[in-house]
Amino acid sequence: MMKCIVCKSYIAKSFEIVDSKKYWHCKLCSAKFLDSRYFLSYVDEEGHYLKHQNHIYDNGYRDFLSRLVNPLRSKLEGGDKGLDFGCGNGPALKHMMEENGFDVELYDPFFYPDKSVFNKEYNFITCTEVVEHFFDPYKEFNRLDLMLKKGGWLAVMTCFLTDANLFANWHYRRDPTHVVFYSEETFKVIAAQRKWTCEIADTNIVLLSKDGNIP
Repeated sequence: MMKCIVCKSYIAKSFEIVDSKKYWHCKLCSAKFLDSRYFLSYVDEEGHYLKHQNHIYDNGYRDFLSRLVNPLRSKLEGGDKGLDFGCGNGPALKHMMEENGFDVELYDPFFYPDKSVFNKEYNFITCTEVVEHFFDPYKEFNRLDLMLKKGGWLAVMTCFLTDANLFANWHYRRDPTHVVFYSEETFKVIAAQRKWTCEIADTNIVLLSKDGNIP
């Protein structure tokens, strides 16, 4: 058995070996995750992200992000302050939220590495295509919890694993920077551990509310 990097239970078991890499499956939260010996170095990870072409005013990219923006903004009030956590080098979501009357700061360990944001509190935090990169999801979700105001919202976009039988050939797994894979059940456990509520807003979109907001 292995300690789960998502929920910290000690009931993760060997899942699959794909492309000579070992993956684990947690029996409690249903997360699948890569063995840490295969995590990329900082330099290799940064090099991969530099290849991303997510432009602020690209209509296709904005349409993609709108699947998170639209359900999130319905939960917020004008002037609410947020953080785009893991925004990458093309922070389109910040611009989209500001167009809707919200104030958004940026954090990304590679492109916007100002850690002063960790000492602030926000009405909402967004993680779009970010949580699958977490080397220590349990620690990162705790960090996000500390930065959320009471009643605040954490909006997450990640591709849910819906059929474990397809894992080996799944396009999402093949990205070398993707190390942890979630299902709806995983987010229910993440929420329960922090006394959040959990709402699956759309395919691959989850809204987590701190301190008992009812969806």
